[in-house]
Amino acid sequence: MDFTELFILAIDALKANLVRTLLTMLGIIIGIASVIAIISLGSGSTASIVNEISSFGATIVTVSPGRNVRGPGQSSGSVTTLVADDVDALTKIPTVIRAGGIVSKNISVTANGEITSASVKGVTDAYDDMHILSLTYGSFLEESDILGATRDVVMGDGVVEELFGEGAEEFVIGEAVRIDARIFHIIGVIDDSSDVLIPLSTAQKVLYGQSNLDSIEVEIVDADSVEAATTTIEETMLLQHDILNADDADFSVRSSQAMTDSISSVTGTLTAVISSIAAISLLVGGIGIMNIMLVTVTERTREIGLLKAIGAKRKDILTQFLIESVVLTLFGGFIGMVLGMLFAYVGSSLLSIPYIVSIQSIVLALSVSTAIGVLFGWYPANQAAKLNPIDALRYE
Repeated sequence: MDFTELFILAIDALKANLVRTLLTMLGIIIGIASVIAIISLGSGSTASIVNEISSFGATIVTVSPGRNVRGPGQSSGSVTTLVADDVDALTKIPTVIRAGGIVSKNISVTANGEITSASVKGVTDAYDDMHILSLTYGSFLEESDILGATRDVVMGDGVVEELFGEGAEEFVIGEAVRIDARIFHIIGVIDDSSDVLIPLSTAQKVLYGQSNLDSIEVEIVDADSVEAATTTIEETMLLQHDILNADDADFSVRSSQAMTDSISSVTGTLTAVISSIAAISLLVGGIGIMNIMLVTVTERTREIGLLKAIGAKRKDILTQFLIESVVLTLFGGFIGMVLGMLFAYVGSSLLSIPYIVSIQSIVLALSVSTAIGVLFGWYPANQAAKLNPIDALRYE
């Protein structure tokens, strides 16, 4: 018997018991759909986080108070080791374009009879260039604002919308706002932001009463120089703070690239673990297929005897049952793939993350489906092929 005849016989056998066929495929469908959806959502989540970090600036290195490995009393919020002299020292590094100190707190902002809590950052005039901010209306803080400790403020459009209503960005320039009960005037609005930016000197002297910095941002000439510059920054800071042993450092240095690599590694590991758990249903589905195929062999014993009586060889019977098993898993894998992509699309839309389905995951799904069909279909097919034609014909 040629392959075409065997394929037609296999399809006819599956169609004869359509409900059982669909129920048998269910385990494969669920397993493949789960794995593809999880891998897609994991990739989308990773991409979203990486994009967020990259928007911070691929060439930005941040120096924070406190050590990387913190113990009691070493949290960055309680350590006051960064000062203006550190910024001056870091700007002298050859690969550094600019550096700027930052102080930041979440405090209340009031205007137009509304109140909200926002991240109010004291920054320098270099902050705009370092972060390539998109100024929708007005102007950014200038050097004179920093030197004069003015009460000017640049607000993110998200905060403006909360205080003044949707579409008010164009009309708020010059409006007064109260930040922690102190009056400021809006000079600019930043697109796609929820920050409130004021002069660093004003934040230190008027709002927070501190001379230390909460962090220092350092812009490097290019992404290729970040790793080497990070080492130089650490060495410079150790000299600034008269620390001989790096293990005793009272600061930590991190780049956006290091953060990206770390987060990508964590999300990748989580995705792999969850996918492995979801893949257990593939094993269950494979076992289900083997069980059903064994039942099918018993039910079709007389049919097998007739096929052998009219000249079907052992390999023909083996091939027919393997075809049935592989068709079950391949078709189930295809349905699972489509459902997995659909679930991933819906999940990505709800979570507002990129929709990513890799060709590798689709190829993997179909390959695994085929492998399961062959692996779990081989034993039942072999049992059918070994039946004695005379015993099979006599079977009731």
